[in-house]
Formats: sequence, structure tokens, C-alpha cells
Amino acid sequence: MAVFNRVESPRLTQDAIYSEVIQAGDGWMRVLKPGQVLRIVDLEGNQAADTLFYDAENPEDHYSAVATIAGQSNIYLSTGSVLRAESGKALLEIVADTCGRHDTVGGSCSAQSNTVRYSHDKLSMHNCRDTFMLQLAQRESGAYTKRDLAPNINFFMNVPVTPDGGLKFDDGVSAPGCYVEVQSLGSSMVLISNCPQLNNPCNAYNPTPIQVLIWEK
Repeated sequence: MAVFNRVESPRLTQDAIYSEVIQAGDGWMRVLKPGQVLRIVDLEGNQAADTLFYDAENPEDHYSAVATIAGQSNIYLSTGSVLRAESGKALLEIVADTCGRHDTVGGSCSAQSNTVRYSHDKLSMHNCRDTFMLQLAQRESGAYTKRDLAPNINFFMNVPVTPDGGLKFDDGVSAPGCYVEVQSLGSSMVLISNCPQLNNPCNAYNPTPIQVLIWEK
């Protein structure tokens, strides 16, 4: 099941039409037009970028980990992976990846999961689900609510599956400057939480910024 399909991008940073740094714990939400390419850069290494995608023209049709995994017969994501919605529609494709493997089974951290996995005193810690919710609440259209949150992609995160079917949150396989690029196959909404997790090695216990860049088709 291991995937390390590392492919560098031909795109130059100076040609990007958009660039922004997202601090650890912050969120980001934006529509990608058909053909546009989004690059997510792990600036300092071992950061986890929790990400969801939606059909921007039909927000109820959100990213589906199950449909994506079934479509490629692999639980990990890398170059060539087609990211599918609940309907089975192809939303985006990973077109470049210098990390080589990304998780889509570990889910996002929440106040509740932090208490279950770690201890009850972690309830008040900032988490990705809260960041997702804040970004959704700030959308003027009101088209997105908490029911639109689904199992997400964890770009750069290392979550091996054990022989008995369990999950492990291990040290990352990313490094400073590693990136992943996705090309939108239609009009896609992107929702990112730059994970603030301090309790497991997904961020090397030290959450750091990521960068997002966009290129035209």
C-alpha cells in the first residue's frame, strides 16, 4: 500500500497568480476555477494541512475519502490520484508531489477527539474542526454548514495502517519545501485548516506555516 510517487512541477513560482502564507492553526477557503492549479507547500517540514474539497456549483457534493480510495485501490494519495466527490465525480487530480504520500483516513482533530486520544484537559485546545467551522461560518452565501464537514485529506501527514487494521500517527515523511499540487477539473471549493495539533508527531510537536499558490491553466 505504500506510495511514494514523487513528481516535480514544471510551474515557476513567479508565474503564480496568487500566493499566501497560512499560519499554524489558521484556515483558508477559496474557489478554484476549472483548470487552475493549487500548490500547498510545507515550508518547514512535518506540518499537516487538513484539506477538504467541494463541487463549488453543488456544495453538498463534497470530497469523499471512500470514493477516492475505491477509485484508485489505494489508501494513500500521491501524483495521479483523482480526488472524487460523494457522487463519484472527479473534482481534482494531484499533478505534482515532492512529498510522495498523503493520508486520507486519519481525519481531522477536534475538541472531542483530543480528549479521547489524549486527555480531558485537551478539550480547550485549538483544533482543525473548529478552524473548518470558522471558515464555513465566514462564507457570505451560507451555502456551507457543519454538516458539510467530511473525512478530509491530511496533506504531508503520515498515518500508517497497522497489520491488524489500526492507525498510527507517526513522524512525517515530508521535509522543508515539499509541496503537492492539485489541478481542479471543474469549479472546486478548497477548505484548509493548517493543523495546530501539539499532541502527536504529525507536526513534529511544533506546528508551522504553509504556503498556497495558484496558477492559471
